[in-house]
Amino acid sequence: MSRYIITVTGQARSDPDAVIGYDPPLRTYFLQAFPHEETDEPALWLGTHDRAFETLGYLRHAAIAHGYDFMPLPPELAAKLVDDKAAASGRPERDGTLGELLKHLNQPK
Repeated sequence: MSRYIITVTGQARSDPDAVIGYDPPLRTYFLQAFPHEETDEPALWLGTHDRAFETLGYLRHAAIAHGYDFMPLPPELAAKLVDDKAAASGRPERDGTLGELLKHLNQPK
């Protein structure tokens, strides 16, 4: 499982210690942010089910639906995440569709 520290923003707050990664057994990208004050569970935890988010774009749309965002990711980090998934699935790294999505997601708005 890959885990990288990023900043998640939204709902008038920011978590500079949020975690994004790829979970090979669940075949999904995941995002954890905003530690709960009373438990060890994050208040925002996306990607807990099999194939929940097969692309970074799907994960981002889910985060936005919850009122949060984590883009733009540094290009190196986005590439690592795509490579993590490719390595886990045995596919070539940064293949056409994933590479194009990665470029699109990292364009500033």
